[in-house]
Amino acid sequence: MKKIMVVIAITAAVAILGLGCSGKSANNKTVTVYVSEDQVFSEPILKDFEKETGIKVKAVYDTEEAKSTGSMNRLIAEKSNPQADVYWANEPIRAEVLKHKGVSAPYTSPNAADIPNVFKDPEGYWTGFSARARVLVVNKNVKDKPQSISAYTDPRWKGRAVIANPLFGTTTSEVAALFTIWGDEKAKAFMAGMKKNGVAVSTNNGESADFVAAGQYDFSLVDSDDAVNRIRQGKPIEMIYPDQGPTGLGAFIVPNAVLLIKGAPHLENAKILIDYLLSKATERKLAFADCAQIPLHPGVELPPEVKPVESIRVMKVDYADVAAKMVDTQPMLKEWMGL
Repeated sequence: MKKIMVVIAITAAVAILGLGCSGKSANNKTVTVYVSEDQVFSEPILKDFEKETGIKVKAVYDTEEAKSTGSMNRLIAEKSNPQADVYWANEPIRAEVLKHKGVSAPYTSPNAADIPNVFKDPEGYWTGFSARARVLVVNKNVKDKPQSISAYTDPRWKGRAVIANPLFGTTTSEVAALFTIWGDEKAKAFMAGMKKNGVAVSTNNGESADFVAAGQYDFSLVDSDDAVNRIRQGKPIEMIYPDQGPTGLGAFIVPNAVLLIKGAPHLENAKILIDYLLSKATERKLAFADCAQIPLHPGVELPPEVKPVESIRVMKVDYADVAAKMVDTQPMLKEWMGL
């Protein structure tokens, strides 16, 4: 009887070990990614990755209501027991937050070599790719179109300009960037000048672009994807990269950012996915998609509406400084909004 029990026990142990090995093998063919880039644009890329590598992607997408902050807060909450391998952020500011919270780990992808250093964390904690530019959309009926964000404070445009709520999204990031470049005094004067000039506030960049297309306002500062999308729809707007003169401030660039999660359960597959996202092929796909994103690699094929980043005068910012300044400027922006 004892011998039979021993045999059963050994058989059960072998079966459990076999299941364990099988489970490990299955796990080795998966990767988990949290995504704040719009699902309509990111999901096709991840589906292509699955087809090309055989690695199953478990993707968790942010909702519109919790864009960017949802995934970021979840990653922070899971820090001691990470569930994700990779985070695909739709901008680098949250990537900086995760770096300082100790959530991410350094990884330098071989596919990042040609990406300009300004779009990468110097210690390898995140890498940018496929960017949006902050551009002016101007109604085609407007003569002598504005060429600079300073138009927001020009009396000529009093009551004729609109901007997205600066408490949210890329408008928040750009305001913080202006504070890092200009300093507090000049940036606060700019914000006060906008209010004095009767600048209207919309709920988001898309709404701003629609207001301009409808002729309700003459111009707005929006993301390049909002502009290109409406140009492709035949809306009567033009897209202008602001402050492009020899001494100009330049256009604020908002890249996607990808980062490796510290303690990633599927480390090698995480690196393979990061390499894939940072490839020229991925940037080409995102350039031709409706999001019309700007490749950061040189020499990537582009649709006619998308300008190569090397031909744009880029606002010179440190994204780590911008991330820190975003926190500092929130009280001022709430006051500016009358909250």
